[in-house]
Amino acid sequence: MSRDESLRLLEHEVGVLIRRIKKVIGERAQAVHEDLQPASYLMLGYLAEQGPMRASAMAETFHIDKGAISRQIQHLVDLGLVARTPDPEDGRATLVTATDDAVRRMADVADHRRKWLDEQLGDWSDGELLGFAKVLGRYNDTLNQT
Repeated sequence: MSRDESLRLLEHEVGVLIRRIKKVIGERAQAVHEDLQPASYLMLGYLAEQGPMRASAMAETFHIDKGAISRQIQHLVDLGLVARTPDPEDGRATLVTATDDAVRRMADVADHRRKWLDEQLGDWSDGELLGFAKVLGRYNDTLNQT
């Protein structure tokens, strides 16, 4: 197979992966809360992992304008999955943080996801899993440099 054909195959497989991820994110969002929007699920997961932060930092991380972030945060607050607190370093600013309930729900979904993935990839050896994860990590690292 030529390099050009390999690149086309890579683009195709990444496209399949993206469509699959979009579907799975919607399913996971519903598992966390029946009214949780998929875009908000990703932000909630990031908050649960990273801890309290300003909305402006989230806007930078997700490359989304502050108005869109504000609407997503309000959606999460309305669902009781995120709380706003004053920033101890600057009383004029606000931090957003995932609630304990949200962190628990996200952990439950992650546990279920890993069990499902383990079942689906049951015939992959530990070495194949690690190798794929490393190659995927290298791919992501390379494309993040641009």
